[in-house]
Amino acid sequence: MKNTTEQQLTWTDFQNVDMRVGTILKAEIFREARNPALKLEIDFGEFGIKRSSAQITQLYRAEELIGKQVIAVLNFPPKQIATMMSECLVLAAVDGSLGTSLLSPDHRVDNGTRIS
Repeated sequence: MKNTTEQQLTWTDFQNVDMRVGTILKAEIFREARNPALKLEIDFGEFGIKRSSAQITQLYRAEELIGKQVIAVLNFPPKQIATMMSECLVLAAVDGSLGTSLLSPDHRVDNGTRIS
């Protein structure tokens, strides 16, 4: 069992991570990406529509993601990924052998709902 005490966050550190729920409006293959990925447009309600790149092609097809709610970090600085500026970090469970599984709420909630 790994010891994580060396990397523990304070409660304030955790509160500073702005994680929100959004609904995927658009998903398409990101052909310009170095690794297989999808381009996503996600509606975060009052926080706007944001774009992201996600390496989730092992478990998901673009067309099945429309309408799916996901959780993302909104307060990272934008990052250039190939030909696109990524505006948020979509959260997922990453397992090299099984693929990358998106995190999402069990029940539908309003876009922009804060994760705490």
